[in-house]
Amino acid sequence: MAGSEWSFRSAVELSAALRAKKVSAVELAQEAIARIERHDGKINAVCVRDFDRALAAAREADAALARGERKPLLGLPTTIKESFNIAGLPTTWGFVPQKDFKPVEDALAVTRIKQAGGVILGKTNVPVGLGDWQSYNDIYGTTNNPYDLGRTPGGSSGGSAAALAAGYCALATGSDIGGSLRVPAFHCGVFAHKPTLNLCAARGETPPPFPAIPREGDLAVIGPMARTAADLSLLLDVMAGPDPLDSGIAYKLDLPAARHQSLRDFRVLVIDSHPLLPSDRDVRAAIDRLAADLATASVTVARESALLPDFAETSRLYMRMLLGFLGAFLPPDELADAQARASQLSPEDRSLVTERLRGITASHRAWVLDAGSRAVLRAQWRALFKSFDAVICPIMPTPAFPHDHSPEQRLRTISIDGEDYPYSDQLAWPGIATLPGLPATAVPLGLSKHGLPVGAQIVGPFLEDRTPLKLAELIEREFGGFVPPKMFDD
Repeated sequence: MAGSEWSFRSAVELSAALRAKKVSAVELAQEAIARIERHDGKINAVCVRDFDRALAAAREADAALARGERKPLLGLPTTIKESFNIAGLPTTWGFVPQKDFKPVEDALAVTRIKQAGGVILGKTNVPVGLGDWQSYNDIYGTTNNPYDLGRTPGGSSGGSAAALAAGYCALATGSDIGGSLRVPAFHCGVFAHKPTLNLCAARGETPPPFPAIPREGDLAVIGPMARTAADLSLLLDVMAGPDPLDSGIAYKLDLPAARHQSLRDFRVLVIDSHPLLPSDRDVRAAIDRLAADLATASVTVARESALLPDFAETSRLYMRMLLGFLGAFLPPDELADAQARASQLSPEDRSLVTERLRGITASHRAWVLDAGSRAVLRAQWRALFKSFDAVICPIMPTPAFPHDHSPEQRLRTISIDGEDYPYSDQLAWPGIATLPGLPATAVPLGLSKHGLPVGAQIVGPFLEDRTPLKLAELIEREFGGFVPPKMFDD
């Protein structure tokens, strides 16, 4: 078997090859392990290896296939984000004091993946506390972008995206509250899907050493990552569904079918600008090219609409509600510093920096009022989706940026077409879908002139995940998708 014969095949293709006995699950696992051992010294994506158990699972998958069993993920090489519990393996979230913490049971999503026949190779790297668009920590080191080792693969699911781009696995898991599924997919040229809020139960994707109990995410979700759009649906169907410990019954949520099956039937609103955070020329060019291609394919394409919620107000509200949640976990000295800085704010200052400070120090009353504003926002999106089937917009303002591990994120900047903006203002673009809890599918749109991946997100209606997923599939089929990184195509 040639070294890369199966490395970049889709999960759907690998499943067909396994059923046709063109390859065995053990062969796929061995090839994936060899590839990780050959290449991961450069990328550092798979921070916890579980190869012995992966080979045992592959042998079990081959036996099941021989018996004629059919499971959605049977025999497919898969990686799991480090933040998901896997019994017997460390779950650290990059926190050095937790480097020896090993949960005794799997996260619910991991259980579902194992029950579906997935072969788990190991866990992928994350930033400390999942709190960055870079993936580095003092336990496992830095994960590099497979297209340029001097740049970020994204975060916080950066290890998962890099592993997919390097051909280590067919499927991977991630989580997302500030773009942590979509951003690394964008920076590494792969696909990801941020599901509708609470579609996938997240028990066991828990910071150590806290117990893995059922929880609802106010903004956070878990979801699938892959190299093709169809593979996202394959893994989402396995991960989706409420927690039986929470609901009392185990059942799958019956999502409605995609609104359309043909590209020409879609009504799409394409947006490439934000009043508070522009996108750079590479991102705009990719989105403009997609809009032109869609129009040529007879898709109904609009570039503006009075129905679109105010992105500036959306981003301000998102910053407050996100930091209202994250700020609850700040150490006392950092909280005191934030309170001191917030006390000096001018009421007229409505920059995203100040809105984050307001969120950290907000009262519960203020949060309740903001939650009411979010309810109004959700109603606005419902109205928009009566006229459109999807909104396509940027995920981040620039392609992958060089590593920047300066300790204080609030002092970092991001350069957009030569102008510096606060690093954390990049939250504005992923927050468009996060705040109202909408599904959003990250799609790659080729490479920039510098050889870095560019892409967009397809935002869909609440609980209509299959609509942006289908549109992503049709875009990939018509215009292309993942492009393997040149330095890892062997």
